[in-house]
Amino acid sequence: MLKHFFLMLRIALALCLALVLQQAHASGDDSLSRLQQRGVVYVANTQASPPWSYLDEKNQPDGYDVAVAREIFRRIGIAKVEFVADKFKNFVEGIRAQKYDVVVNSMARTPEREKVVDFSAPYTVQDFRIWVNEKNREIHDKSSLRGKSVGVSTGTSNELWARANLPDSEVRGYEGGGFEFNDLISGRLDAIIESYFNGYKMKTVNKLPINTVGEPLLYSLGAAILPKNSTALKNAMDKAIGDMITDGTIQKLAHQYVGSDYDMTGNMQKAVKN
Repeated sequence: MLKHFFLMLRIALALCLALVLQQAHASGDDSLSRLQQRGVVYVANTQASPPWSYLDEKNQPDGYDVAVAREIFRRIGIAKVEFVADKFKNFVEGIRAQKYDVVVNSMARTPEREKVVDFSAPYTVQDFRIWVNEKNREIHDKSSLRGKSVGVSTGTSNELWARANLPDSEVRGYEGGGFEFNDLISGRLDAIIESYFNGYKMKTVNKLPINTVGEPLLYSLGAAILPKNSTALKNAMDKAIGDMITDGTIQKLAHQYVGSDYDMTGNMQKAVKN
């Protein structure tokens, strides 16, 4: 079933790309041809969010997002990829100000962002869970967040979800993930909604006394963003991503960077169903 789903996706993307390239040529859309002729694409990510993007021991960009970006643009004929470090909160305005060509940072599609930038097809997914101080015995699932203070990262899909689904909780936005975890440990917060990866890193690498409780609250699909109306570039990227899903490249990169047992394509399908 999964293989059939992605095969049909690949065929649909190929047909769509052929049609759009014809339309792009007729309309003068040079979003793809301009980068191909230039021979280099400037890609933004944080370079501070392992396993997604970070600097390796040689101070070079690495991580899942970095590897995906390199492969996408290799497949569409742009061999040189230059990575630009920026903060998450700056990405949308950075695209609009032409500071870089695209952002490959596992960003979630939201209605507000979609008004001003375009999104590629998704190439990643994260699950968001409830994290509590390990001493907490009151919070076990979503229902037990009623009346509790809940921390979220500002501008993310988990903040949107929390504000829409936790009307009886005090939802507090934080600009940096470290601050919300500090407040959780000190008792100023009762819980945090954060990705499994970030929470696990804080628990294991930073040795914080925290645990996750309950089932995942939401799956967040991540995609690249690019300037609005960059139709030819978007569809070329979509086809490359579709091909990478069906030929196993996405799963291979996920196993390399995210975790040997992480089912990226399977979880992406779960997110689509939800």
